[in-house]
Amino acid sequence: MITRRICEEVANDPPETSMDAALQELFHRSDRVPFVYWRAYTGTDTTVLLIGAVAVLAFVTGLSHISQGNPAFDGPLAAVLPDVSATAVAFGAILLAFVLGGLTIGLQRRLWIAWYGAALALPLASLLPLVTAEPTDVLLFVLSLGTLPLIVRNRAAFDRSVDLSGFQIAAIVAFVAGQLYGTVGAYALREHYNNIDSWIDAFYYVIVTATTVGYGDVTPNSPTGKLFTASAIIVVTGTFALASGSLIVPALESRLTAAFGTMTASELALMEDHVVVLGYGDLTEPLVDELVATTDVVVVTPDADTASALDEKDVNVLTADPTDEDALLDARIDAASGVVAATADDAQDTLAVLAAREENPDFRVVAAATDHGHVGKLERVGADEVISPSVIVGRQLGQSVLGDADASANGAEATETDAAGTDDTEDDGNEDTT
Repeated sequence: MITRRICEEVANDPPETSMDAALQELFHRSDRVPFVYWRAYTGTDTTVLLIGAVAVLAFVTGLSHISQGNPAFDGPLAAVLPDVSATAVAFGAILLAFVLGGLTIGLQRRLWIAWYGAALALPLASLLPLVTAEPTDVLLFVLSLGTLPLIVRNRAAFDRSVDLSGFQIAAIVAFVAGQLYGTVGAYALREHYNNIDSWIDAFYYVIVTATTVGYGDVTPNSPTGKLFTASAIIVVTGTFALASGSLIVPALESRLTAAFGTMTASELALMEDHVVVLGYGDLTEPLVDELVATTDVVVVTPDADTASALDEKDVNVLTADPTDEDALLDARIDAASGVVAATADDAQDTLAVLAAREENPDFRVVAAATDHGHVGKLERVGADEVISPSVIVGRQLGQSVLGDADASANGAEATETDAAGTDDTEDDGNEDTT
């Protein structure tokens, strides 16, 4: 009886309405909602933050051991390094901290080479407490090992390559070759020097020579040693200066230009078959977002704040007057495939179109007319096509409010032709009247 009654009640239930279906779709979730989104706590930002924390802990640990003088370490790995003093281990921890700091910056930029460096440096940091066996180093051991799984898990996120020019690669190779030449040569000629007895002494001699420090504790004692020292000064110091200049100067130039939102001359020289956008505002913002996905874009704007914001979005930008011919040449307009003039000022757009057409008469120029009455004028000064946003929006609003969806979709295609024809007719009529 109970079963029959339940079946009858179910059969007598009113059918499900569209409102019921909408409420069910809105509030009912078939998939499981996690209580904690672990991905938010194990992503790339957390990984970079933890590696930075390991760098700070390694620095503090090494500094703490140095302040203790020359303590005796009793860790399980201390017997493996019998000839290494405690001071050397402490200095090694500080050096590792600086390396991890540099890797943290590289990981912040998602560089794959920084990922490999971190994957090698973290195990080294975890080995330090096994040498010292100090209770204060336990946190460094735990944090280093705990960060390793995050590095492995987020490997795919660090996929950016290091963009080095041919000159920079050649400078780095020359630097490494110069260091090898000085170290191997000094060790091979150690009998002609005072205080060079090992590879460490030879490497130390090359470093103080390359950096032009020259403490004077290692000196040649024969003509052969003096000749080699002269050659080492030229080769080692020269390659060191070359490598430092090729890496540091472009980095400083890039940071300074990024602060002012301007592309460097070397970056501009590489632009070809790109689109130059003259002006930036509410109209050109969606345009740039669409273009950057398919082609190279250079935005020319006089507003430094706008340029800086675009540079943060990795958009090529040049802070200059869009109507200035020199600025257009800096933007490589002669090698561009097209130009968009949309400064929100029809007078400025007219000057920009004239300047662009003088520099390159072959590419396509598109302009945006704030006042639809200026469409024909912009076409006469050289624009291949002029779009009037006000006309397009007005017609689409009218067609949408009347419910004509097809006409609204197709109306945008014919709007500019009609607007241009209307403007030409008005201009011709004015000329005839005159």
